Amino acid sequence: MAFKPLHDRVLVRRVESDEKTAGGLIIPDSAKEKPAEGVVVACGEGARKDSGELIAMAVSEGDKILFGKWSGTEVTLDGEELLIMKESDIMGVIA
Repeated sequence: MAFKPLHDRVLVRRVESDEKTAGGLIIPDSAKEKPAEGVVVACGEGARKDSGELIAMAVSEGDKILFGKWSGTEVTLDGEELLIMKESDIMGVIA
């Protein structure tokens, strides 16, 4: 299924977190936090000013991003769990 976010929304795939701590301890699934990193799958065209002028998106498909722990709405598309969030929920792009 093809999905295109509207306006300033972004479709994000979470990046899986590490299964071990730095000391080598294995973290069970029940103790893991949802990762706050992801990869942009699709972007909308951008927001519009009151004058109708388009404000371009600061992120693009393929960017690795960092976002807030409670950001976005979880959706399932083609059996894959993804997030839809506004561009303003994104804290930054990881270089």
